[in-house]
Amino acid sequence: MGFDSIWHWLLLLVIVLLIFGTKKIGNIGSDLGNAVRGFKKAMHGDEDEKAKESQQTKEQLRADPPPASSANAGTQEQPRDSHESK
Repeated sequence: MGFDSIWHWLLLLVIVLLIFGTKKIGNIGSDLGNAVRGFKKAMHGDEDEKAKESQQTKEQLRADPPPASSANAGTQEQPRDSHESK
């Protein structure tokens, strides 16, 4: 008389579908997924903020032009300031 038979589970499924309808059950699934995602995001919130900050810093470094001294590093010329001051 327990719920070990497949027919009991199918009957229960039909009753649930009749009561709630397929649209509500689909909405429950998506709402539950959003809730789980929100919970995970809240649990790892500090780590995500640190990762975003470091990513923004890396993007800024890539976007900024290199300083003039490193641009001349590949050339054979010596900087003029060091020879003129002597």
